[in-house]
Amino acid sequence: MKQGKLEKKRQPRLEKVAGNGLLSRRHLLGLGLGGAGLAMSQAVMGQDAGLKLEIPGWSKTPGPGPSAYGSASSHVGLERQSGFGNPLYPGGGASRSPLQHLQGTITPNNLHFERHHAGVPDIDPAGHKLVINGLVRQPLVFDYEDLLKYTMVSRIYFLECSGNSGALLYGGNPDGTAQSLHGLVSCAEWTGIPISTLLEEAGVLPEARWIAAVGADAASMGRSVPLNKAMDDSMLALFQNGEPVRPEQGYPMRLFNPGWEGNTSVKWLTQIKVTREPAQFRDETSKYTDTMPDRKSLQFTFPMDVKSLITSPSGQMTVARNGVYRVNGIAWSGSGSIRRVEVSADGGSTWADALIDSQQLDKALTRFSIPWQWDGSPAVLQSRATDSTGNVQPTREAVIAAKGTINRYHNPCIQSWGVSPSGEVTNVYV
Repeated sequence: MKQGKLEKKRQPRLEKVAGNGLLSRRHLLGLGLGGAGLAMSQAVMGQDAGLKLEIPGWSKTPGPGPSAYGSASSHVGLERQSGFGNPLYPGGGASRSPLQHLQGTITPNNLHFERHHAGVPDIDPAGHKLVINGLVRQPLVFDYEDLLKYTMVSRIYFLECSGNSGALLYGGNPDGTAQSLHGLVSCAEWTGIPISTLLEEAGVLPEARWIAAVGADAASMGRSVPLNKAMDDSMLALFQNGEPVRPEQGYPMRLFNPGWEGNTSVKWLTQIKVTREPAQFRDETSKYTDTMPDRKSLQFTFPMDVKSLITSPSGQMTVARNGVYRVNGIAWSGSGSIRRVEVSADGGSTWADALIDSQQLDKALTRFSIPWQWDGSPAVLQSRATDSTGNVQPTREAVIAAKGTINRYHNPCIQSWGVSPSGEVTNVYV
């Protein structure tokens, strides 16, 4: 290069790795640097042009001092989406996490999804007891303060209602969002006492095979859990993301069964009865069973399947203009950790490996992303996860072929987001 002349900067060639504009994962780094460089050059240009930088009012006046309990910025506006109340089902219902607006893998406590069967009881921990009885050598009764003295463990796990994504089996829902269709899943750090510690203290008898867990809510919600699960990784959760579990999550204590349908993680836990057989509670007979096309129902289908979801761009979002976008989302599995996530922009005809952006923990949410160049043509965005045991997320067609459309639980199917030439993103079926 001769002195006094500048070499024209070459634009990097975008390496396409699958149909309809999916790009190599290595371009994500370039996207990040390009954005930072653009912002910096504009700031410098503004100064060179003699523009006056105004100091905003919030930088001139002291704000409020420390508070007793923190809250989100008034400019954020994130909230759960609550289901409509039913006068025949007082206190029942659910609220969904705003998945399309969250980043990372940990769900804030105030945005973690809820599911209730008789509302949220206002429990005074001083009057709450946990009883362990049944087929044990010595029945035990614990006060809340007793349990706080035990050695605890902390684990990051997702929690998912088995009815999450069930609406996709029926069809329709063209205007659904990631929140409305899939928002019954969240992830947190749970801290508490391994259930095995308490059962070993009680002394489980040789003939025991199950535990029956009962909550202190007005529904007396109960679920049966195989003893081998309870002795493996079940937890008496007392804290969530560092603070005591909130009332809607089971304060003062809940059972937590990692990787299994959320309803088995009984909230407001007040009794663990060790038994030979399952208790056949109302919520494991009339609900939470998988009804097959022949009208027979599968019972105790506990584990949640491998699953993923593109959260951006997703339903009711808009792709504003032609260009390169960062497609991102979450993946999870009740059988282990996420090992691979593939993304398609042409409805599953071709696939490309996404970048894993977070830790790949067992039974926890994992974040993924991939660059996508949109040229204004119609597109169908999908993601497909593979877990550490080799399970691959199925298509909607495969799930319906195996389970039919009567069933409303345990739907892990691939979500398809259609992008129209105008940039509108909607739920579609392919």
